[in-house]
Amino acid sequence: MQFQSAYISTRLEQSNRGLLITWSVIAAFTTYFCMYAFRKPFTVAQYEDLVFWGVGYKVILLFAQVSGYALSKFIGIKVISEMTPNRRAAMILGLIGVAHLALLPYAVAPYWLKPVFLFCNGLPLGMVFGCVFAFLEGRRVTEAMAAGLCASFIMASGTVKTVGAILMQDYGVSEFWMPFLTGALFWLPLLIGVWMLQQIPPPGELDVTARSKRSPFNGAERRQFYSRNALGLTVLILLMVLLTIFRSVRDDYAAEIWSGFGVEKPEIFAQSEMLVAIAVVALSAAVVFIGANYRAFKVGMSMVGLGFACALVTTLSYWGTTHWTEEAAFQFMVLIGISLYVPYVLFHTTIYERVIAMLRNKSNVGYLLYLGDFAGYISTVVMMAIVNLVFEKNLDFVSLLFWLALIISPVSIVGTVVVVLYFRQKQTVSEATLLEPLQLETEPKLGTNTGVL
Repeated sequence: MQFQSAYISTRLEQSNRGLLITWSVIAAFTTYFCMYAFRKPFTVAQYEDLVFWGVGYKVILLFAQVSGYALSKFIGIKVISEMTPNRRAAMILGLIGVAHLALLPYAVAPYWLKPVFLFCNGLPLGMVFGCVFAFLEGRRVTEAMAAGLCASFIMASGTVKTVGAILMQDYGVSEFWMPFLTGALFWLPLLIGVWMLQQIPPPGELDVTARSKRSPFNGAERRQFYSRNALGLTVLILLMVLLTIFRSVRDDYAAEIWSGFGVEKPEIFAQSEMLVAIAVVALSAAVVFIGANYRAFKVGMSMVGLGFACALVTTLSYWGTTHWTEEAAFQFMVLIGISLYVPYVLFHTTIYERVIAMLRNKSNVGYLLYLGDFAGYISTVVMMAIVNLVFEKNLDFVSLLFWLALIISPVSIVGTVVVVLYFRQKQTVSEATLLEPLQLETEPKLGTNTGVL
């Protein structure tokens, strides 16, 4: 499916970089923001009176959806890394359409069957991010564009939960019909976002020079790329596993965590995540102004380490708090959110992007993203299964968040040091041969499709 306007694409190609960045950020942000309306709303309900086999019903539902999402990430290792540009837009709409359809039988199915449909809901959605990111990667301003994309999954999660909570509290929608109706509200902006993505021109010659060419990546090439850089990539993936577990607990059990603090306001989800998104996007996008790839990678990994350090300090500062005011709870959730999302977003905007640019091997970001995401989500499924079997119905999600921060943060700080030292030996592009610092003006002397970014 192609709805590309040659006129708009050409104008974007010939315009200054600021306009292209703005267009691309709006397109990517809108598209992925809307995807969350089909994935996250059900998590705002707590299903307090439903228990099956000694396990809370919400845990079963989350287990089902995240299992589908994890399998989607595994499938995406091949599908996304091999996808050609002309299939991206249709793939996005098809994946989200299937996910939305799964929410209809979920609304009416008996309790024992609902998890099956949430599994089917999660199964296609895991590949949407890779389709969207493929429009943005391989450019000298990828970090700025991708930071806008990543702002969507910070802000969208809280916003769609707020929409879902309002539908239940103010309009009397049941907790099982609410996910389908919430998704229906977001189809029009989704279509606009995907149309805008299709107008983005491909990377130009200077982008390819600075960041290397990105192209479909077959199985033999993937294995060769990984084996050449096994230690560094393995540690990066382990860091992503820890980040995904940490983020999933804070995000998927946000309703229970806020309830544990004694805060029961629907709007609190969107308010807290808005502040987190502003801080994280500003920090992540700043790396775009560093032209040298290893230097940008090192700065990015340093920010990852600082994020984990801040999470540790924040957790220790609030350790032992027994009486939570709304203000204290809000401050804690925002601080821990910034500490967590800075590393998480940097992996999506900078770390993988600059690793490929440094190594100059044939590859694309989708491959590394989906390796890390699959490992992260499957580990989350296993961790939550173990935790819920051990604690059964007595699981305190506030305590779980605290303990995860205390365990994950120091381990991850060590991992960041290992990765920086490893890739210092692997870089292949001299700092002296890189392009001048990025400017946002046009480059009229360049030929067609080279002065875009």
